[in-house]
Amino acid sequence: MEPNIVEQAHAYRNRLFPGFDSPFSVTDPEFQERFDAFAFGEVPASDNLDDKTRLTAILAALVGCRGLEAFQAMAKGAFNVGVTPVEVKEIVYQAVPYLGLGCALPFLHATNELLEHRLVSLPLEGQATTTMDTRVEAGAKKKAELFGADAVGTVASGYADAARIDGWVESHCFGDCYTRTGLDDARREMVAFCFLAAQGGHDEQLTGHARANMRLGNDAGFLVSVLAQCVPYIGYPLVLDALRCVESAAAASEDAEA
Repeated sequence: MEPNIVEQAHAYRNRLFPGFDSPFSVTDPEFQERFDAFAFGEVPASDNLDDKTRLTAILAALVGCRGLEAFQAMAKGAFNVGVTPVEVKEIVYQAVPYLGLGCALPFLHATNELLEHRLVSLPLEGQATTTMDTRVEAGAKKKAELFGADAVGTVASGYADAARIDGWVESHCFGDCYTRTGLDDARREMVAFCFLAAQGGHDEQLTGHARANMRLGNDAGFLVSVLAQCVPYIGYPLVLDALRCVESAAAASEDAEA
């Protein structure tokens, strides 16, 4: 370990959580010392991600792995480095099509409680750009922009009775969610990538979203850096699986350009 990594960790942790001392420093001092040095020292020092990007990725990963208590803690740090209430809300809203309300609901309650504690008036300013009449067309257009025209209407291909689900992906996931303001396309795709990486077991979709990220400028190096930030919160096995998906997506992108 570099001799100054503890000092770096202490400084970064204080930037996220000024004046806060974890109770684990008393009950579990060895654990706290090493976790802080790793999560707040070594990991952030390993790349040049800005704080907002780093914390956005961590929050999305924590939602993806159902890490509610850690999300509540890290959201406070995210606010302290400039992640806005709208951006945190958009992460949670986007979790519904990817993780379902069963996962997202506790995070919505927790976010509202955090915002109320910070004296933020609710509801926040609306971010919707579609109506119930325009969401289907807008969703299909957005999906084609991110994944290519061939991706429209292909989620449940081969099952005629499941065609409705293809329609819902376009109208609900893309028409209701991806067309919202608050997060741009590149940031939304990074959030989706983190959701899937933190869940595990979705290699095909994770590879597809890695390619969508790359189309939007979130190249392989960027995605590796994002995954590195997630290691302390979701562990090595899920991150290593996700790295293989990034490698597959990069190879497919190179083949397509050749």
